[in-house]
Amino acid sequence: MTKRLLLGMLTPSSNTILEPVTSAMLAGLDDVSAHFGRFVVTEIALSERALAQFDDAPILQAAELLSHARMSAICWNGTSSGWLGFDADRQLCRRIEERTGIPACTSVLALNEIFDAKKVARFGLVTPYTDDVQARILANYAAGGYDCVAERHLGKRDNFSFSEVDADTIRRMVREVAEARPQAIAIFCTNLRGAPLVRELEQETGIPIYDTVSTAVWKSMRLAGGDTRRIQGWGSLFQELA
Repeated sequence: MTKRLLLGMLTPSSNTILEPVTSAMLAGLDDVSAHFGRFVVTEIALSERALAQFDDAPILQAAELLSHARMSAICWNGTSSGWLGFDADRQLCRRIEERTGIPACTSVLALNEIFDAKKVARFGLVTPYTDDVQARILANYAAGGYDCVAERHLGKRDNFSFSEVDADTIRRMVREVAEARPQAIAIFCTNLRGAPLVRELEQETGIPIYDTVSTAVWKSMRLAGGDTRRIQGWGSLFQELA
């Protein structure tokens, strides 16, 4: 039997995008499958209650349950370290690996790895978040040496509502950011339906676009020993950084 690649995805409880989009990316790869574990996330804000949703304990419990199915890799498929700070994801990966013995990654650390590999210093940012969350994300990227030259956000905080943003709104935001000619554009939210638009918008703008559901799949595949070039039709990422 061909060795299976089992990709574990830690999923916000109110997210309805990353599961179907991830599964669509992997469709046709008979030896690769994604498996999802949820924990409570219902709002994105800087309040004490909202930040407490990302305490490691429930995330680690979800990771341990995924480990029972012998995952090849476990990924936090979410963008919380954008406002919590990138060290939060680094610590989470260490704790998942210690708890499960399985290699771990996150959407945001994968995005940053891609930026570094492609030498992206000037980027554009598209999110659904509120002003203060967006400002925190921009500050963390600036501290890391990444210059956001254009951004758009929608001022939303209810996590479920992100999934109801229509394709035309996402297209408009990406096009407006693209006018600043960044080296790359990040669609930064795993409950925003950006990934299915990436190929179309890359061809239109001539700019690489990295959606955080895509970065999670890309890095998980790499950790699991898979060839990302097998994922076709989802943008330049999977072909250029195999």
